[in-house]
Amino acid sequence: MKFVDEAIIEVHAGKGGDGVASFRREKYVPRGGPDGGDGGRGGSLYALADRNLNTLIDYRYARIHRARDGENGRGSDQYGKSAPDIELRVPVGTVVSDLETSEAIADLDRDGTRVLVARGGAGGLGNLHFKSSVNRAPRQFTRGAEGEHRRLKLELKLLADVGLLGMPNAGKSTLIRAISAARPKVADYPFTTLVPSLGVVRVDVNRSFVLADIPGLIEGASEGAGLGLQFLRHLVRTRLLLHLVDVAPLDAGTDPAREARAIVQELRKYDDALYRKPRWLVLNKIDLVPAGERERAAKRFLRNYRWKDKCFIISALTGEGCRELAFAVMGHLEKDSGSRRQDSAKSMPRKRKTRSLNPES
Repeated sequence: MKFVDEAIIEVHAGKGGDGVASFRREKYVPRGGPDGGDGGRGGSLYALADRNLNTLIDYRYARIHRARDGENGRGSDQYGKSAPDIELRVPVGTVVSDLETSEAIADLDRDGTRVLVARGGAGGLGNLHFKSSVNRAPRQFTRGAEGEHRRLKLELKLLADVGLLGMPNAGKSTLIRAISAARPKVADYPFTTLVPSLGVVRVDVNRSFVLADIPGLIEGASEGAGLGLQFLRHLVRTRLLLHLVDVAPLDAGTDPAREARAIVQELRKYDDALYRKPRWLVLNKIDLVPAGERERAAKRFLRNYRWKDKCFIISALTGEGCRELAFAVMGHLEKDSGSRRQDSAKSMPRKRKTRSLNPES
């Protein structure tokens, strides 16, 4: 199935049914009085997060969604039938926003989350509601209200714990194949990865994390070059970024440190919050460097790149260092989750102690 992570749709909620002005005309019931019923409510539209979906392709072709109008009221105190609501099922992680105002309506980040995106119009009132001691034969009634009409933007942001970042052919797809069951395409030419892919990395029983791979970034991506920029949104929800660098380029004139700095600058231009996320450096393809020169090549790169934080040296092709990397990532995520729980517990209001009025207690 084709991966689509953006769609623009129109939603039209149903109009409420009209009320009616009616009077009882039954045999042996003189001066029966008003009996006009209300109109039914128009149908509303809801967005529902469904974990069984992973693309917005259905909304690329079905762009207009309309709910039915409510029925009009009738005589004999009969109210009109309300129209059924419509549920628009979207993948978990979809952000729904108003296209005209750019206002975010909902972030559907949990399975089963249901949010109203267009409210149906209320039904009109029949003349039954207008009777009084001074108005015994009312002929007033109201029309049903119009339903809401909106143009919505659906934007899918994948839910992942860790994101892979790097130049094309840095080995991101090879790494995700090495440590998870995901099988993205791997080839010896740039831009092999055309769409994001997810892989579940299981390090132990009940210990796992989700890894996201996006198309590679190149210098000038913030101006539209390459493919990676349009998929950077899928890294927004991650808690850790792994910056993969090819330390053994085939082209002798290529400078890995300069390319790594260029990627970071493109990240900063795209989103400052994404730039400030925890980021680890992963030096890949160390198997292409002679065994006696590996340590020297890594130190030379770190000196040129001026990197002093965490760094891992791996070979995604042979698996060297991948296990240690996976366990380190798992430990970081568990530590981060623990600190978040402590922060949330501190922010919760303390329960006030109450003095008992019972002298026996």
